[in-house]
Amino acid sequence: MASSHDLLLTALAEQIGQHKKILLGFSGGLDSTVLLHLLVRLRTQPHQLSRERVGLRAIHIHHGLNPKADLWVEHCRQVCADWQVGFRTEKVRLDTRQNGIEAAARNARYHAFQRELQQDEVLITAQHLDDQAETFLLALKRGSGPAGLSSMPARMPFAGTTLIRPLLNVSRAELEEYAQAQKLQWVEDDSNQDDRYDRNFLRLNIMPLFNQRWPHFPQAVSRSASLCGEQEQLLDELLQESLDSLITAEGSISIPPLENSSEAKRNALLRRWLNQCGVKMPAREQLQRIWSEVALARQDAEPRFRLGQYDIRRYRQQLWLLPQYQDLAGTLLAWDLQQSLTLPDGLGTLFCSKEHGMTVRKPTRHEQVTIRFGVQGNISIVGRQHSRHSKKLWQELGIAPWLRERTPLLYYNEKLIAALGVFITKEGQNLPDDEGISVQWKKIMLSI
Repeated sequence: MASSHDLLLTALAEQIGQHKKILLGFSGGLDSTVLLHLLVRLRTQPHQLSRERVGLRAIHIHHGLNPKADLWVEHCRQVCADWQVGFRTEKVRLDTRQNGIEAAARNARYHAFQRELQQDEVLITAQHLDDQAETFLLALKRGSGPAGLSSMPARMPFAGTTLIRPLLNVSRAELEEYAQAQKLQWVEDDSNQDDRYDRNFLRLNIMPLFNQRWPHFPQAVSRSASLCGEQEQLLDELLQESLDSLITAEGSISIPPLENSSEAKRNALLRRWLNQCGVKMPAREQLQRIWSEVALARQDAEPRFRLGQYDIRRYRQQLWLLPQYQDLAGTLLAWDLQQSLTLPDGLGTLFCSKEHGMTVRKPTRHEQVTIRFGVQGNISIVGRQHSRHSKKLWQELGIAPWLRERTPLLYYNEKLIAALGVFITKEGQNLPDDEGISVQWKKIMLSI
C-alpha cells in the first residue's frame, strides 16, 4: 500500500504532466521547501508518470521587508546547492500606494516570476489547502462575486505559459508531517505572527476556531471555491459567442447591444471584456460608473473613467480601454529640421526625408519650427474650401479624441502647418514649383 508521501509524489507528477521545465517560487518557508523536495525526488527518481528527467530551477524573491531577508536568501541558496537545483534571487521594490503591503508584495513577486520564466517553462507555487480557505474568506470579506470566490485555480495561463499550484488539496498539517519525516529545514517569517495583516489575522485568530468547531472546514471551503470556479467557467462558455460579436477588430466593445441586455448580463460581458484585456476584475460599483458615466454620457461629451493603470473612454458608440497617457497639452518642442526629433511618452521620432512622409512648404529663415500638441480654434486645411473648428474637423476626419491629443502638430512661428499624418493647413501647403520638405513620423508605440 502506497504511503501518504508516495501519494503526494504521484499527485504532483499527475499535475505536472508532460511539462519538463519548471521554475519554482521558493520562499524558503515550509510550503515551498516541501514542494522543492518533492520536485527533486521527482527529478532524481523519475516517477512512472514522468518518463523524462525534469529540468528544475528555483527563484527567491527578496522583498526587502524583513531584517532577516538576506539570511533567507543564503538559506535558499544553500538548500538549492545541496539539492543541485539552479537558483537565482531577485530583489523587488514594492508599490504600496494602491492596495497595501500584502498586495504590493504579491504583485512584485509575480512580475518577477514573469520576467524570469524561460520558453516552455512552467511556474509552480506552493499555496496549500489552508491558503485556499483563507483566500476564499478574504474574497468574502471584500464582497467578491463568484469569480473572486473561486479563489486560486490549480492551474491557469500565466505569462504565455502555465502556473500550477499542486498543493491546493494538501493541508499545512500534512506538509508539516512530511517535512518532519524527511528532516527538512525551513525558515520562519516572524511577520506571519503580525495579525495587523488580514491574512495573518484569519490564520492566527479565525481559522483555529473554525477548524476546532468544524475539522474539515478548509476542505468544505475549497469545494465551494471549486463550485464558484465551475459556475464562472460555465458563464464563460455561454457568453463567449455574445462577447465575440460585441468586440471589434481594434479590441473595443460595442455599446448599443449592451443597452438591450439585462444589467446582470451586461456586467458579466463587461467583466469578461476587461479580463480578456488583462485588467484586474473591477468592483460592481466601478462597472456601474463605467456604464453610467462613460457609456451613457451625453453624446457631445468625451467621458473618461480611470480604472487602475487604464482609462476607459467612449468613441463612436464603443468603449475603449487605453493606457494612461501623459498629458501633452502645453508641450512645445523646438525642432532643427536637420536633426531627428524624439517625441515624448513613447510617440516615436520625427525626421525629414526626401520621400514618403507628409510634404509641406519649407519654413523661411525667419520662422522657428516647433512641435506642439492639442489645437483649438478654426482651421483651414488643404482640400476644403471653408475653415472648420478643430473639434468638428477631428470628428469629420475620424480621429479618436485620445489620438487628437497625441498627434504632433507642426508649427512655423505661431502658424499651424500640419497635423502630422492627418492634414496640412493652407498655410503649410507646398506649391507645385517649390521644393518643400517631407516630414516622416516613425511611430514606436501604437496609440489606439
